[in-house]
Amino acid sequence: MGAIPFGIVGAVIGHILLGYDLSLVSLMGVIALSGVVLNDSLIMIDYANKKRKKGESVFDAIHEAGLRRFRPIILTTLTTFGGLTPIILETYIQATQLIPMAISLGFGIVFATSIILVLVLCLYMILEDLVNIVKENFKPEELQLSPE
Repeated sequence: MGAIPFGIVGAVIGHILLGYDLSLVSLMGVIALSGVVLNDSLIMIDYANKKRKKGESVFDAIHEAGLRRFRPIILTTLTTFGGLTPIILETYIQATQLIPMAISLGFGIVFATSIILVLVLCLYMILEDLVNIVKENFKPEELQLSPE
């Protein structure tokens, strides 16, 4: 879920670049964007967790997840943005209601994908380091009360 705010930043940047105001319809696009970004992150983390259960080290598992899930994540981004491009570029008056939603979803996913491919992997490693630090500093035998 740490990648969702970066998708929102991408949506705002898309609105600024194309000269559209943020609206309620834009917010609906951000909600759809959150689902796609979360799905991409889950694909990466799920693969890494499966590798960890097979006994691989944390670094090897997350490295393998980055390599193996790169193509599905990029293809999801390209097909989503490619499908939304005709709506974003539409000039008919009937499409003006959908354009802000398409901008939010399209530009948000392009921006968030680059973050997902780097940030999610880094956050996974940071979280693992924090878990190891807590395990080393918290020893249950130290908390046992002596019968004195």
